[in-house]
Amino acid sequence: MIRLEKRPQPSRVWSMATPLVAVLATMIAGGLLFAALGKDPVAAIRTIFWDPLFGEFAFYYRPQLLVKGAPLVLIAIGLSLGFRAGIWNIGAEGQYIMGAICGAGAGLAFYPSDSVLIFPLMVVAGALGGWAWAMIPAVLKTCFGTNEILVSLMLVYVAEQFLASVSLGLLKNPEGFGFPGSRNLQSWDSAHNAELIAGTGMHWGVVAALIAVIFAYVLLNRHMLGYHIRLSGEAPRAARFAGVNPTRLVLFCLGTSGALAGLAGLFEVSGPSGQISIDFNVGYGFTAIIVAFLGRLHPVGILLAGGLMALTYIGGDIAQSNMGLPSAAIQVFQGMLLFFLLAFDLLTNFRITLRMREVA
Repeated sequence: MIRLEKRPQPSRVWSMATPLVAVLATMIAGGLLFAALGKDPVAAIRTIFWDPLFGEFAFYYRPQLLVKGAPLVLIAIGLSLGFRAGIWNIGAEGQYIMGAICGAGAGLAFYPSDSVLIFPLMVVAGALGGWAWAMIPAVLKTCFGTNEILVSLMLVYVAEQFLASVSLGLLKNPEGFGFPGSRNLQSWDSAHNAELIAGTGMHWGVVAALIAVIFAYVLLNRHMLGYHIRLSGEAPRAARFAGVNPTRLVLFCLGTSGALAGLAGLFEVSGPSGQISIDFNVGYGFTAIIVAFLGRLHPVGILLAGGLMALTYIGGDIAQSNMGLPSAAIQVFQGMLLFFLLAFDLLTNFRITLRMREVA
């Protein structure tokens, strides 16, 4: 009989090995999925993981790793702070959208000014937009005891409707011949989040993501607030006895994750995306949850996991165009990663034992 027995202490070996085993299992299961769709599984896996780095057109795809990875890392860092404290912000996608809307709106209000203050204003507005949207579940939780998972998730759909509304109304380009969407911020130097070094994909969003990684590492390992965050997640009862203020912790964690998600939205709309449109959001807020757990909620791990997930985005696009794989198959492939990660994570706290059934 196969049984699960709780370990006396969590296994450090499995804690470190789980992400690697999950990636390997995802490759195997993904290969079976691609084979079922009539595609060469080895070629598909090679296209996703190898071609963006070492393929014929890798010189073009490598900079895209920074472009795709930066918003994932930025959002995941914010989410990881809350997850470590047992505060579950599932609505980062909505905060990402609202940050983009507020940041772009603040800039477009001064169009076509050439002031150097336009972009800094947009950055502040983007962060505040994401922060304000995250404060809704934070205040409801602290004042009325509501579930932050449900509230933050439902607010994603409200944000999506708000995005469609401003794309067709408030922020619609008056010179856009009736098409939905704002002015193209890439053509306005004062509001454009351009590459800092041409051809590298390095823009201010990448810089912000690296700063966020450093900030989170220092906070969690060198600051009393970081200790309170870790204590609240690992031993909530001990945290209460230690005098940790749960209200302040909820407001800080949700507010910080919302601000970072809003920044990610602002850097995306002013850079790679270029404009507010109905289909602006591409699911970075949800994918960042996978990144956070794949990185074991550790800042450095999240940085590496963001690069890996960015690789699946770029490689998936290549596989779609070169091999005809449907986009849904690529999304399932990415979802498998979280599934296997959570499945194998069970072995961190439990071990599998085999026992012979006793004969009466």
